[in-house]
Amino acid sequence: MNQFVENKTQSTYQFWHALSHPNEWRTQQPLRIVKGDGLYVWDDKGHKMLDGFAGLWCVNVGHNRTEVKDAIKKQMDEISYYQLFAGVSHPLAEQLSNKLIAMTAQEDMANVVYGSGGSDAVETAIKIARQYWVLQGQPQRTRIISLKNAYHGVNIGGTSLNGMPVFKMNYGPLLEQCIQIESPWLYRNPWNCEDPDQLAQLVIDELERTIQYHGADSIAAFIAEPIQGAGGIIVPPDAFWPSLRKLCDKYDILLIADEVITGFGRSGSMFGSRGWGVKPDMMTLAKGLSSGYVPLSATIFNHRIAKAFYDNNDHKGLFMHGYTYGGHPLGCAAALAVLDIVEKENLPENAAQMGRYLLTELQKIKEQYALIGEVRGKGLMLALDLVKDQKTREPIDADSDIASRLTEACRDAGAVIRPIGTKLCLAPPLTIDQAGCDVLINALKSAFKQVTA
Repeated sequence: MNQFVENKTQSTYQFWHALSHPNEWRTQQPLRIVKGDGLYVWDDKGHKMLDGFAGLWCVNVGHNRTEVKDAIKKQMDEISYYQLFAGVSHPLAEQLSNKLIAMTAQEDMANVVYGSGGSDAVETAIKIARQYWVLQGQPQRTRIISLKNAYHGVNIGGTSLNGMPVFKMNYGPLLEQCIQIESPWLYRNPWNCEDPDQLAQLVIDELERTIQYHGADSIAAFIAEPIQGAGGIIVPPDAFWPSLRKLCDKYDILLIADEVITGFGRSGSMFGSRGWGVKPDMMTLAKGLSSGYVPLSATIFNHRIAKAFYDNNDHKGLFMHGYTYGGHPLGCAAALAVLDIVEKENLPENAAQMGRYLLTELQKIKEQYALIGEVRGKGLMLALDLVKDQKTREPIDADSDIASRLTEACRDAGAVIRPIGTKLCLAPPLTIDQAGCDVLINALKSAFKQVTA
């Protein structure tokens, strides 16, 4: 990290950027986004770019939607904030909770707890999972299992469940009893397995051995993203999630689907777990819930979990958890308008169709450049895995500037993408059409041509 220490020139602004070293940005100018409309954003120099990452996986319905802005303004004209603590409510929180439970009826969901973001939603799920087992007379069930390469937020609970060391290395000691197992990642796995069904079974077998080693009666839950996002768009084999549900049922372990990114259509299904034909016990929701217009998250859980609380009449059922801005009226107004758009415009289906088109076009780029080891994705979650050698699959040096140079060149050519480690990731608004996809593809072509020259 010595290259950061030598930088002494102070920046002209005082906030720190997330997920980076503060010294990285002391002499660099940021990309200042000042305007957004539809698929596009503009920087402070007037440069127009297709938003190929939907803000941060979240602006699913596109920027500057009149329907969403009008809903927020209408609510502001009534009341901009009130809380949802004991015995207090407001109508839009009630309407949205009813809407979410109706949308997840086939998953048998029963109740909602609101928060401000995905990290809040995961923290809520951890607490509910542990309290559920207290109510069941099994308070020793505190362990939670997750996957390597997982990302579950930046609160201490989510950090403890994250499967990438960089998120944990400076923040210990973390939450006890959190365990990670291998990811079902076809491109890179310790077994060098390229058969999807076999890989799914290898990971399930490892999970079962882990459960048996620690004892099923010590495990509260298993949590996973239906498609791993920040880990590099890792799409599991089709057999993995159904097999995971069966194994959790076998050992009576709660299954939590972290749908913060995949919820509300991004994977090509309304929910990522639904796309695998699976009913989780809990789902964490954020990003696409309000399309990023106002911060909002939700943790929803099924009737099995709700019954344990409703059947209790002592202190063990006290739900001592909640957030000041959970269920914020403006967030709920935005979410109701957003979900109406998602359903009316059938954005999950559009995500599936446009995702297939992008995968095909990205594959054509891969065939031209040895720098791209793999193109992968599902729906509008896509990644280009950058490598030194396509045969060995050795990734590029993580400290190199190749990914950042490609990102900058792509911006210059008219599209925002996101570098995550040694991958370039794409997640445009779910409203994107083929013309928008072509803008994104052409910008990538230009970037690769420029950087590899």
